[in-house]
Amino acid sequence: MTKRGFDLPPKASPDVIAQRHELADAVCRELLRAGLPAYRGDADGGPYTGPGAEAHLDPLVGGAVFVDWNSSGELTRAAIDLFEKGIDPSDPPAVFRHYGTVHQNMRDALLAILRSAGFEAEEADPHTHGGAIRVSGFRH
Repeated sequence: MTKRGFDLPPKASPDVIAQRHELADAVCRELLRAGLPAYRGDADGGPYTGPGAEAHLDPLVGGAVFVDWNSSGELTRAAIDLFEKGIDPSDPPAVFRHYGTVHQNMRDALLAILRSAGFEAEEADPHTHGGAIRVSGFRH
């Protein structure tokens, strides 16, 4: 236990992390082959802020590769600006609904594409990974 009173989760072994890097690269290749912009958010020389599918790995034991959809900066900023001003969740503004619809449909499309390409993919835990997709390996 640490002096803070809790244990940090252990990291996966170097071999497992190397396998996850290969998996994240394969995820990006397949999404690019499908015609979608895709990039490694954790390995492409710094943060990328453009639209597309961002793949990154979780280095902890029990982790995986996670894929998130990023909308254009214009749509994202418009939704965030409205959210920061405060919205009525029972009647959100059209731009905010549109942003949510785009992300939900892109998540569903990415999930279907990755499964079709032979990946073990599922919706990630929304409490820890929002609307991401969890990719744990290849189906055999």
